[in-house]
Amino acid sequence: MPRQAFIAAPRRPAPCIALIGMAGAGKSTVGKAIARLTGWAYMDTDHLLEAAYGAPLQRVVEALDKKTFIRAEGEMICSIRASRTVIATGGSAVYHEAAMRHLTGQGAVVYLDVPFAVIERRIAAKPDRGLVMAPGQTLSALFAERDPLYKAWATLRCDAGRKNPGQCARWIVERLRPETD
Repeated sequence: MPRQAFIAAPRRPAPCIALIGMAGAGKSTVGKAIARLTGWAYMDTDHLLEAAYGAPLQRVVEALDKKTFIRAEGEMICSIRASRTVIATGGSAVYHEAAMRHLTGQGAVVYLDVPFAVIERRIAAKPDRGLVMAPGQTLSALFAERDPLYKAWATLRCDAGRKNPGQCARWIVERLRPETD
């Protein structure tokens, strides 16, 4: 069997799509669906953190204070060099300005906007998802704090509360068609 020649990375990377939103918004599920539709790679920054720390995300969140976790997450996001990749970020990525500037420089940043009641139900169903909160902070206060940040950083907002993951993926790809071709 002949050996395949190594394909060098492009000199100028093609754009990526970064997904932002609360834990439970569907970033991982929608991200995988977008990757299937486009034929792009898929990356989950929560999984990168788990690999870096050698532990489940919830244990990493518990071991680090909020400020330290956000710094570690932001530095890891800033190190991403990708092309034609769908990047599902952790919900707290919006707290790190350099990370968000890096993602916006990579391509579209899509906010999966889901109503609080849906987020609350999804988090209750999977409480070990690694949610970064200040001591004593409520989920509703966290949602109120982050929502304006998601809206400010997004280049596109998907009303994900009214669509299933496949519909979200198709809606996003249709609106970003020139970037995904």
